[in-house]
Amino acid sequence: MKSTLEELQAFISIVDSGSIVEASKHLQQTTSGLSRALQRLETKLNVTLLERTTRKLKLTQEGQLFLEKARKILHDLNEAEDALLKSDSDTSGLIRVDSATPFVLHVIVPVLQEFSALYPNIEIELNSNDQIIDLLEHKTDVAIRFGQLNDSSLHAKLLCKSRLYIVASPEYLEKNGYPKTPKDLLNHVQIGFSKTNYLNTWPIKVDDLNFTCKPRIKASNGETVRHLALQGLGITCLSAFLIHRDLQEKHLIALFEDHIELHEQSIHAVYYQQEHLPKRVRLFIEFLAQRLSKYR
Repeated sequence: MKSTLEELQAFISIVDSGSIVEASKHLQQTTSGLSRALQRLETKLNVTLLERTTRKLKLTQEGQLFLEKARKILHDLNEAEDALLKSDSDTSGLIRVDSATPFVLHVIVPVLQEFSALYPNIEIELNSNDQIIDLLEHKTDVAIRFGQLNDSSLHAKLLCKSRLYIVASPEYLEKNGYPKTPKDLLNHVQIGFSKTNYLNTWPIKVDDLNFTCKPRIKASNGETVRHLALQGLGITCLSAFLIHRDLQEKHLIALFEDHIELHEQSIHAVYYQQEHLPKRVRLFIEFLAQRLSKYR
């Protein structure tokens, strides 16, 4: 069985204090507890480190040799802790972020300059995967996930809830007419998703049933779907974070606002469970949550 840091600290303190009683005062521990720690250490090492008399303690030759090594171990540990604390206080280091391409382009990239100005020593690596990845396998610090979370091994922080809109471009509506009722959607070109089927269920009912689009045009990610809609190729359903500016600038028109069932897509930052989340990662997550408040 290996020696513990507690036992090393007890041994060094006893030597430096000259007695177990004084060492117990310094460490704010009981004399019996320190005495047992010293005995355990000697038993593990199978040597006598300190010769005890009624009047004083004296280092043995083995004790002197071990003392030098023990001091170096604690010194190196303190230096390592100080280095980490300094790094943490300086908020430096690399953050690997994974998210679907639309979120990277429409949310992270626009605010990255502000984040970098606040924390110039933090490096950001952005990776775009439209499918769910294994964070450990891809050496990812934090990933952005949409909708329901199923992985219980992950910690998650809700960044925002982004509502869904059914939209089309003015050009498409001018050419094909406005659908007046949800049922009219059946006579219009629908643009949907090829790989994420749940995104093809829109927040509206036709004949009292949730409407699932039957897309004539499909794409694997929201950015491509957005561009298809902007080009006037059909009607689609997208999240507010993706089309926030398009709606403001009238490049896309929200449809069925009187019929739509308000549905919000949950957006989480997820990371593997660990006792101490690096400060740089925590700061990045908190920064994103604050900036995403406009979509709530």
